[in-house]
Amino acid sequence: MAEKNSSQWQPGVSGNPAGRPPGAGKAAKLRAAIAEHVPDILAQLVEAAKGGDVQASRLLLERVLPPVKAIEAAQAVDLPGETLTEQGRAVLAAVAAGELAPGQGATLIGALGTLARVAEVDDLLRRIEALEARNGPKEGEG
Repeated sequence: MAEKNSSQWQPGVSGNPAGRPPGAGKAAKLRAAIAEHVPDILAQLVEAAKGGDVQASRLLLERVLPPVKAIEAAQAVDLPGETLTEQGRAVLAAVAAGELAPGQGATLIGALGTLARVAEVDDLLRRIEALEARNGPKEGEG
């Protein structure tokens, strides 16, 4: 194993402790120069918005009010049928009839697909356990 080069930086230790101080970059200087004018800029934006400037209004509102997110109301769903296929068809029929929103239907179909995969894994596990019980323990076991 080769030795580490002693000139490499050590974790947690700055390679330039006397380097540029925080706030000395170009962006920080620009922010500082603009900061003193912010109250006047805001006042002008408000006046422009009051005067009918749609862009000024939009800019102010976007910064002050969070965007409204669409929500879907919860919808009770009866999934008749014994099989996941029958239940999937019931979801599609509910979407087609306008009883469910398409997004809700897609979510339910996805959940049924996930449930099918879980059921498949459970079925395979039961089959493996039955085979092992019939044929004795695996190699390397008791």
